[in-house]
Amino acid sequence: MRRVKTAVIGAGFIGRAHIEAVRRLGYVDIVAIGQSDPDKAAKFAGELNIPKAYGNYMELLQDEEIEAIHNCTPNHIHFEINKQALLHGKHILSEKPLTLTSQEAKQLYELAAGKQLVAGINFNYRQFPMVQQLKCMIQDGDLGKVRIVRGSYLQDWLLYDTDYNWRMEPEYGGTTRAISDIGSHLFDLLQYVTGQKIVEVMADASIVIPQRYKDHGKAGQAKLVDVHTEDYCSVLVKFSDGARGALTVSQVSAGNKNALEICIDGSTASGTWKQEEPFLLNIGHRDKPRETISRDPSLLKKDALPFLHYPGGHEEGWTDSLKNMMAYFYEAVSGGKPLSGSVASFQEGYRIMLIIDAIVKSAQSGCWEKVAEAE
Repeated sequence: MRRVKTAVIGAGFIGRAHIEAVRRLGYVDIVAIGQSDPDKAAKFAGELNIPKAYGNYMELLQDEEIEAIHNCTPNHIHFEINKQALLHGKHILSEKPLTLTSQEAKQLYELAAGKQLVAGINFNYRQFPMVQQLKCMIQDGDLGKVRIVRGSYLQDWLLYDTDYNWRMEPEYGGTTRAISDIGSHLFDLLQYVTGQKIVEVMADASIVIPQRYKDHGKAGQAKLVDVHTEDYCSVLVKFSDGARGALTVSQVSAGNKNALEICIDGSTASGTWKQEEPFLLNIGHRDKPRETISRDPSLLKKDALPFLHYPGGHEEGWTDSLKNMMAYFYEAVSGGKPLSGSVASFQEGYRIMLIIDAIVKSAQSGCWEKVAEAE
């Protein structure tokens, strides 16, 4: 592979995870890091052994040796950085959600469509080997016709009223939180695995904890503030090929750290995958015992094999899914190949925002709402 020089904007949890994953590829050099503050940028660059530090992302984008950008910033600046990266001729891998609004997402999709650049979104759960196995089984008809789709994404990091994060503030996280922050992963994954689109929704959302204590940076100075974004949402869904589904997202469910689970009920069998047990795929039958397929090269379908890299029993998890994401993104950047279908496109990110729009509208109206078509 041709060597590529790249930069990461945002060095929080996910930015550092991107850096670690990219470095595993061996042919991509992270030459710059961007932060909103020059001193913080220099500090992180020193800690992570990155040669350049920028306190202004526009200055970073003018660096001609940088070919690609990782946008790992808070949600409210995804749109502008993604837009400017494309306008400056940079390949872009954005964190989710693509933008705060569907209108912004449409602009990015249309802009990317007119550029000869690689533009993807880090919906990394697509990259797990057992997710690929389930997708292959559905495609091959091993489960029969998909009838019912069940899914949930549960966390507990906001269980208490003393838990607070910038994602709760609409100006930074958007008008939805659980729906867009973790629901976007769930909606994307189910559409990807089934090959069907969510076309209609009926939702119920709740701000379970309407007031929380926000720490103002001084000991004993936490202030009780109103919360305007949901902690929980359940959605009934209709899919394009006739399947029905029920999906739940929550950030206030005790004991669930990152519990993403999808269940596909077909006419002859069912398949269940859990992110917290990523190396297993459970297959249910009516007339014989349940099967558990483990992540082993000798047991998986051919098209799932490129997503695993070690022998059976040498388990691969979340960090490996991220490494797979980087591998397929940079395969397109360095090798000039079309972007793998396992990497979500800006068009798919736009469609996720349209699903979120319909969910918000349904939660307000109490009625079924159709998902607008991605133009």
